[in-house]
Amino acid sequence: MEQKTGIFLIGGSAGSISVLLEILPQLRNDLSFPVVVVLHRKAYHESAMDTLLGFYSKIPVYEAHDKMLLKNGRIYLAPADYHLLFETKQQISLDVSEKVNYSRPSIDVTFQSAAKKFQQETTALLLSGANQDGTDGLQFISNCGGRVLVQDPDTAEFDFMPKQTLLSLNVNKILKPGEMASFINHLN
Repeated sequence: MEQKTGIFLIGGSAGSISVLLEILPQLRNDLSFPVVVVLHRKAYHESAMDTLLGFYSKIPVYEAHDKMLLKNGRIYLAPADYHLLFETKQQISLDVSEKVNYSRPSIDVTFQSAAKKFQQETTALLLSGANQDGTDGLQFISNCGGRVLVQDPDTAEFDFMPKQTLLSLNVNKILKPGEMASFINHLN
């Protein structure tokens, strides 16, 4: 029996936005799970990142807010300067506790929080980046029976994050940007 996906997570830092802009136009608009995106970015009062990503996506893109309820076939972006946590499988919350790996939002924090709620139904993809964030979160997901995916470091603008992950744990799949949307579209 194929592994069910309850949540799909994408984490990225430097060099990851161009990959997202390649993936989003190709995603099916009837995904049977929500997608949560955690990007390292500077905190600005007015961010247009959700608008930018939404312009490229057939799927609605929302900047997450505290106590937001998740719906399948939607993309939720962790807001700048907040950690995104899962209170339940349907509800998220935002947190301003200390930075993790110099980052808030932290990929590790969101990945671990999701895995606690979704266990083996968690699937996460780590993209390009220049720091260590994401590896511990992917390890936690793997330990809970979830699926861990990493961008092929040879295709990453900044290969440090994917390389660190590949040095630390066995991943389920290494994907080139051109393969990512198809992989996501075929998840149940």
